[in-house]
Amino acid sequence: MWSKIIAVFIAIMSIIYIFFIPADPVLTKISFKLIPMLLILVFAFIQPSVGLRKYKILIMTGLFICMLADGLIYWFIIGLITFLIGHVWYIFAFRHTKAAAIPKWGAFLLIAYGISMVIWIAGTLWTQEEFILAIAVVIYIVVILLMGWSAFQTANKFAIIGAILFIFSDSILAINRFIVDIPYSDALIMITYYGAQFLFAFSIYAHYSATRKNLLK
Repeated sequence: MWSKIIAVFIAIMSIIYIFFIPADPVLTKISFKLIPMLLILVFAFIQPSVGLRKYKILIMTGLFICMLADGLIYWFIIGLITFLIGHVWYIFAFRHTKAAAIPKWGAFLLIAYGISMVIWIAGTLWTQEEFILAIAVVIYIVVILLMGWSAFQTANKFAIIGAILFIFSDSILAINRFIVDIPYSDALIMITYYGAQFLFAFSIYAHYSATRKNLLK
């Protein structure tokens, strides 16, 4: 019951932040931005995790780090590094529950995405002589690809969909900042971002349910 109530509040506060909170003052904007992530952390905390305590701790750590990054992203490089650290924690979590090899179609899509983004975004920055930023973008792309790859290996559909949404959110952010303005980019970024974090939190319960069913068999 509490999970459903908190999930509703997550949706409500996400909508309020995305569509109703003005850009100024910045402190108010940041405060409302963090509320959905705090609620997602609470949602993750109350999920049962018998036999999956380490996975739950790793996911919650990733959620907390990403929440910090939400505020720090206003200082872009610092925020980017913090998000990178959050991705690394998700990689640890997904590798801890590795259950299968990544399907060929998933591997193909991730590799094709990575090559395309490196050529487009990092390549553009390189031609603009933004060499350090171009290298940083390549590193970030590699890490989010590893996060997505690891999510596929969990065989947990919520972790997989969450990873895809997170990759999409980061892609919109990067394209909008470095390449071309995307209409409604803020809404697209935050809807997919909050969705990704919520699904990562829910993947704790999904793993618990799958483990419980296996034990009952």
